[in-house]
Amino acid sequence: MLDRTPSDQSRTTDGAIPADHLTVDESISDDIVTETRAQPLNIFQRASRYFLALTFSSLTRRIVSLNLVGLIVLVIGILYLSQFRAGLIDARAQSLLVQAEIISGAIAASATVETNTITVDPDRLSDLKTGESYGPNDEILSGLDFPINPERVAPVLRRLISPTKTRARIYDRDGVLLLDSRSLYGRGDVMRFELPAPAHSKPGLWERTMIAVRTWLNRGDLPLYRELGPENGNGYQEVKEALEGQSASKVRINDRGEVIVSVAVPVQRFRAVRGALMLSTQGDDIDEMVTAERVAILKVFGIAAVVMIALSLLLASTIAGPVRRLADSAERVRRRIKSRVEIPDFSARSDEIGHLSQALRDMTGALYNRIDDIERFAADVAHELKNPLTSMRSAVETLPLAKTDDSRGRLLAVIEHDVRRLDRLISDISDASRLDAELQRQDAEPVDIRHLLDTLTSVANETQQGTDVKVETRFEGLASDRFSVPGHDSRLGQVIANLLANAQSFSDPGSKVRVTCRRRRDQVEVVIDDDGPGIRPGALEKIFERFYTDRPHQGFGQNSGLGLSISKQIIEAHGGKIWAENRAAPPDTEGNSRIAGARFVVRLPAT
Repeated sequence: MLDRTPSDQSRTTDGAIPADHLTVDESISDDIVTETRAQPLNIFQRASRYFLALTFSSLTRRIVSLNLVGLIVLVIGILYLSQFRAGLIDARAQSLLVQAEIISGAIAASATVETNTITVDPDRLSDLKTGESYGPNDEILSGLDFPINPERVAPVLRRLISPTKTRARIYDRDGVLLLDSRSLYGRGDVMRFELPAPAHSKPGLWERTMIAVRTWLNRGDLPLYRELGPENGNGYQEVKEALEGQSASKVRINDRGEVIVSVAVPVQRFRAVRGALMLSTQGDDIDEMVTAERVAILKVFGIAAVVMIALSLLLASTIAGPVRRLADSAERVRRRIKSRVEIPDFSARSDEIGHLSQALRDMTGALYNRIDDIERFAADVAHELKNPLTSMRSAVETLPLAKTDDSRGRLLAVIEHDVRRLDRLISDISDASRLDAELQRQDAEPVDIRHLLDTLTSVANETQQGTDVKVETRFEGLASDRFSVPGHDSRLGQVIANLLANAQSFSDPGSKVRVTCRRRRDQVEVVIDDDGPGIRPGALEKIFERFYTDRPHQGFGQNSGLGLSISKQIIEAHGGKIWAENRAAPPDTEGNSRIAGARFVVRLPAT
């Protein structure tokens, strides 16, 4: 049974707070009245509580996490596949190549011929014409040896390299290192070497992590850069190609994950290669620019993450908040704190939350209606069972006091009548109680109403239930009309059989019961007419109530009063309607209206 007593006993019937719950805070003012049961929270406390409740919501965490994961994957993809880095490397390689061509020309120009003598051919002098001069031509000069002089080249290289962050190395024709801008040394120069720190230690965890991340971002398919000895210049592919007369470039990555771009050009004079110049970037040259770009991307990511979290929380508040309220209401329905819990109405929202809210409201309403029906049914059953039991109890208690056989026979007849009545009531109650479960378990199938009516009409004409009342069936409409409805043939047959038996029981012997079936657009209508006394105007709705019976011509207790109630329950479970009405007969000679009989109308949705 439902507990119809409000759980909040501190409120009056009109929703006001009782006066005994209000106290006066005399320490502040006699005019300030506060409620001791629940102090109002200020806006900051409410906002903080709502934020905490929203933050710890599983749905909110999932929404925020999934949105952030998508943003993080996008940022990682941008950092990993950034075209800026590739374009920067290409631009850097081109600039190094132009710089190397300029420095190579300066180096070639600074080379000198180690000779203080001039060789004169007397035979050539005799062959000279007027205005001609004698000196070495290009072919002669091309055959001369112009070695790269480190002493003359070092100052030039120092001046050209110092303003840039570029490392320059010069190799001779055999690939032997002559000069290195890191330690410009040569004849007369002071040799400089970078000594390691006195307390050099291994990189820490954070530095190793950053190196690993940088290596993963920069590595790709780049080869590893290794520092070769001064005697192994040919070990660099670009130097080897430069010594063959071709300019070349190479991109590598060092052990710290830093990108190294190097180019090599030949040092030649009069088309003769005398060595090779190799320019390479410092370890952090390109990475600083790439890091600056990535820092800018990460700043944008931070702003986007804040905006996305705010939007995710806003989205979660429109989803998690209503879902939480619906879940709390459903929990209150389960616990039945109040007699009837009102589910929050979000049907104005044209989304899944609105549909869920409407579905829960409909389900809760149906549940409460079912509970109310069960309560009324239980009360009605108890009342109906109590009457025959009381009668039987009186008869049993009176039976020992009966002195004549006639008295004892009447008492036994009363007991037998009440037993039959109990048996009929229990059978009908059992049928009514399992009706809903049976209709829910079985799947609806197409039912041919034409075949069903023909079969039931034949059965009714054969049995006639002790009366001489025939049943006639007529189908209106075209021959192609289909009289098929989705449902359960056994239960629909129970309804038709019950209505036919009811019509026959109220009809006079020799009369007829007429059954008319017709198609009305998307419905099938079955009309059952009889020639009986009709139904009292005040009982047209009551006859479908549980345990109601109005049969003056029959003895008391001959019917349980559940037949029409069960019929209505079956028809409504099939999505149809059933009602009763009286057929009007022509007025009598005095102009008074008359009732020609009762009419029951059943309408079911057609397939």
